[in-house]
Amino acid sequence: MNREIKFIDLGLMDYKEAWDFQQKLFDEIVDIKKKNRQDNTNIKTPNYFLFVEHPHVYTLGKSGNISNLLIDENQLISKNASFYKINRGGDITYHGPGQIVGYPILDLENFFTDIHKYLRCLEEVIILSLKNYQISGERNEGKTGVWIDTNTPFPRKICAMGVRASRWVTMHGFALNVNVDLNYFNNIIPCGLANNIVTSISNEKNKQEIDIVNIKQSLKKNFSEVFKADFI
Repeated sequence: MNREIKFIDLGLMDYKEAWDFQQKLFDEIVDIKKKNRQDNTNIKTPNYFLFVEHPHVYTLGKSGNISNLLIDENQLISKNASFYKINRGGDITYHGPGQIVGYPILDLENFFTDIHKYLRCLEEVIILSLKNYQISGERNEGKTGVWIDTNTPFPRKICAMGVRASRWVTMHGFALNVNVDLNYFNNIIPCGLANNIVTSISNEKNKQEIDIVNIKQSLKKNFSEVFKADFI
């Protein structure tokens, strides 16, 4: 098993460009696995972990409902936002500046073969990272992602997740709201959940500007610990 992960910070990148890059890495891993199976070889499969921020974009998962996008094409243009139907699980979400999007492209056979465990591990990475900001992240039973105050009248979602996996290779991942403009979530029914209140680290810290570099470092550290992996 190869538990080394190559880390790449893509900075601010167009959604489609980042999606194509993800797909290239995903296909690379799948092709190696096919070759190993067909030729009875044992070539080590690589793992990747990408960070990126996207310009304003709404994405709809393969099981999502287009009616959860509440604005039309002209309104998208006026908000300088784009829209994509994509091949991850989940419904609709928003990505934009001030949000850290993490794309782990892993051969899970290097770690464990359990998609539910994989999602719980991603949630744990976020929960541990939020502790640095005295924010108690929580799981919300039956709902993927990380929330705050789930047992109160005002539960708030701080991190959305949606993944794709094939041949135990993953792509897509999580979107952690840090300094993001939350007004953009008013244009959708986030994750297809009515009355879903979305928040950010900044919003929970009285609009304080959060250092993106620090939270990225925390996410990497906790990802390494949760997945028992080394970044290269």
